[in-house]
Amino acid sequence: MFVDRVTLHVKGGDGGNGCLSFRREKYVPRGGPNGGDGGHGAHVIVRAVEGLTNLAHLSGMRHFRGERGQHGMGSSRDGKSAETVYIDVPAGTIVRDHTHGHVLRDLKSPGDYVVVARGGKGGHGNEHFKSSINRAPRQVEPGQPGEERSIDLELKVIADVGLIGLPNAGKSTLLSRISRAHPEIADYPFTTKYPNLGAVVVEDDAFIVADIPGLIEGAHQGHGLGHEFLRHVERTKVLVHLVEAVPIDGSDPVENYRTIRNELEQYSPALANRPEILVLSKLDVTGADEAVDRIAHELCREPLTLSAVTGRGIPQLISRILDVLQRVRAQLGEEEAPSSPEVLEDP
Repeated sequence: MFVDRVTLHVKGGDGGNGCLSFRREKYVPRGGPNGGDGGHGAHVIVRAVEGLTNLAHLSGMRHFRGERGQHGMGSSRDGKSAETVYIDVPAGTIVRDHTHGHVLRDLKSPGDYVVVARGGKGGHGNEHFKSSINRAPRQVEPGQPGEERSIDLELKVIADVGLIGLPNAGKSTLLSRISRAHPEIADYPFTTKYPNLGAVVVEDDAFIVADIPGLIEGAHQGHGLGHEFLRHVERTKVLVHLVEAVPIDGSDPVENYRTIRNELEQYSPALANRPEILVLSKLDVTGADEAVDRIAHELCREPLTLSAVTGRGIPQLISRILDVLQRVRAQLGEEEAPSSPEVLEDP
């Protein structure tokens, strides 16, 4: 099961109450106040970790509540603070406030985190209020309540390369040939119901490829799989656009290409301007070689060609992807160390 959106209700733990206490030792006739402070309530923190690919593990868990801090005790003993509650999510998860809609943090890298509900501070015991003029204070403070809110978690898959194209363009087959991913492959449309990720390792370099479920005309308006998966391609650095050289449904490959390009432009002009590699797929089909020249002429582009079944053209595609990725990474300054997390306070 692939889950990329979850709404959770979170509450930080309440702080413990301060203690009202006085010394009662037998040989201390004028014992003073010794009530300890209450412990702090638990923070609730959302953090990005490695090893997770979606939010399915949170689909049945709607409430996260931090424990209350321990109450203060006599003999100047402070209550124990509650342990932080962590909600683990995959990198690429956006955390939003459900009520107001603003982004709390975009957790782009493993290790990023954000405090979504602060725990309440513990109250002071009466020992805190003693002074030269108030030697037997009876004031104590209750623990402060923890923060409470609902949050939306939205995953946008993080990948270097996004495979796009109409249904049955051969994206899943290509992913299975260049990586160890095992996406579902069949000869009917919309076989892929959710993005599949695969790692491609080439000598001393590597990149992540995402197979984006087939788009159709009107996807930017929510038709077909629509917005559900168009947003997953937003974080990719390079687009590999697969077009069937000889579509099995008899459609025009040039128009098929323009259809997907129009959907990208309507959805996000910035996404449409992403570096794109045009690839004509299924070159093992009869008449495919003859169609390549016509498509290249009409689009005024020199596409790559491949057959994922025979392996023809795959090394050339991987080499082209690496070249484009290196240029993009240099422009983005990706070699720099990631910035430190912007959090509300230290947990």
